[in-house]
Amino acid sequence: MPRSAAIVRGAMTSALRAHGLDRFGLPALLVATEFVAAATKLALGEDLYLSLRHRNDTLRVVAWDQHPRHADTDAVILCEDRRRRSLWLLAAVVDDWGGDWGIGEAAVRPESRHHHGTKSWVVLPR
Repeated sequence: MPRSAAIVRGAMTSALRAHGLDRFGLPALLVATEFVAAATKLALGEDLYLSLRHRNDTLRVVAWDQHPRHADTDAVILCEDRRRRSLWLLAAVVDDWGGDWGIGEAAVRPESRHHHGTKSWVVLPR
C-alpha cells in the first residue's frame, strides 16, 4: 500500500487534466492522499477503492476501504474518532474550499456477503 498514494495521485492528476478540471488539482490530490494514508493505517494490506465524479461544477471523491465496522458501539465511536483525527488536514482543506466530508459504513450489497468496510467521501464545490 505505500506506493498506492503515488499511483492514486498520478491517476487523479491525469483524470482531472483530461477533463479540464485542473482547478480541483491540489485539494483533490490531498484528499486522495489522505484517504490512502488513513486506509493504510486502518486496513493494512487490504484493497482500497477510490472514485472521482464531477457533476454540476462539484467534484466528489469517495474512498472505500475494507476496515470493518466494529460490533461494539464504544469501539465504533473510538474508531471513527481516530479516523477523523487522522484526517485533520483533509478537513481543513475541505473547509477552506467550502466543501463537505464524512465517514460511514460502506453499504452492504446482498449479492456480496463479504462486502464490508468504511466509506469516506469529500465534496468540493467550485
